[in-house]
Amino acid sequence: MGEGPLGGKVAIVTGAGRGIGREIALSLAREGAHVVAGALRAAAGFAEATARDITGMGGTALAHYGDVADFEVARELVEAAIRAFGRVDILVNNAGISGSGMPWDLSEADWDRMIAIHLKGTFNCTRHVAGHMKEQGWGRIINCTSGSWISRAGACHYAAAKAGIVGFTRAIAMDMASCGVTCNAYHPFAKTDLLGPQTRYTVEQRFRQGKIDREEFEWQSSPPGPEGVGPVIAYLASPAAAGITGKVFYVSGGKLAIYSEPVRRRTIHKAGAIWSVAELVERVPGLLEE
Repeated sequence: MGEGPLGGKVAIVTGAGRGIGREIALSLAREGAHVVAGALRAAAGFAEATARDITGMGGTALAHYGDVADFEVARELVEAAIRAFGRVDILVNNAGISGSGMPWDLSEADWDRMIAIHLKGTFNCTRHVAGHMKEQGWGRIINCTSGSWISRAGACHYAAAKAGIVGFTRAIAMDMASCGVTCNAYHPFAKTDLLGPQTRYTVEQRFRQGKIDREEFEWQSSPPGPEGVGPVIAYLASPAAAGITGKVFYVSGGKLAIYSEPVRRRTIHKAGAIWSVAELVERVPGLLEE
């Protein structure tokens, strides 16, 4: 191995023990990257299995254990990659947990843990690679979001974390643009251990609201496995994707889509004055028209 478009590159993949993270790690290795497979200590055996499988197919990999929601653990993860391979070129912030709960039931601990593992973990790892990538003049940061960044019933903490990752991705893309470093996000939809009844409910809700058509509803009701995600991430990590940054992609099996850029859709303007409530009662419904 090592002859692909990622030959000689060094990649860190968090949450690489199972499911989507494992498939991403394997795909990066197939394209030539040296891989550091990160996972929680409780999932250490799975990360070790991912590293062994990469080694078994002729690649180079090591496993690292710890919770990237801890700033120092994230620093140790990056330093482990640099000690082993001399640099870090690719960071895939894939680690995450699932959870649900209505806003009147969620505890402070529920909220803090969800934000910590998703949003803070993504920041922590990015913070510790950004300086190295800036000095190298090359890098790829790829963050995992979900369809919940648009909306999700029954999991406001998860939706907030995933929406935060999109905003973070777009900001990092701007901050690193002059350094040869890109930053993109991916919304994977695949059958994994994290896909539960709540996801089915959300899919049905989106269909009833007209946010997805019947074809997409049927697709999401019986999603493919995670194998299709890896090649897309390997592409975004490659030199061929140098001009792509600040984007959010949807990937599910053989489906790949890009989300539109947020824009102001419609405006009303009362020049030289402010609106009265009575005027807003009359005019705002026009802003909401499709």
